[in-house]
Amino acid sequence: MSEAGQYLWWQCGECGHVLQAAEPPETCPSCSRKCEFRNVTCYTPDCGLSGPDPKLMGGNRQPGA
Repeated sequence: MSEAGQYLWWQCGECGHVLQAAEPPETCPSCSRKCEFRNVTCYTPDCGLSGPDPKLMGGNRQPGA
């Protein structure tokens, strides 16, 4: 769960779609499945402390892709 007003980056466990939201959605807007989403928000200086962390995403997905 995110703090009030904070948007996190979430990645679909099925198709790898990445989106920004306060909470993960019930269903993925890309593959339309009820999926498990994982938090891929950057929290380290390596990825600039903002946006999704490429290491957590597997390094091959772009936000909104």
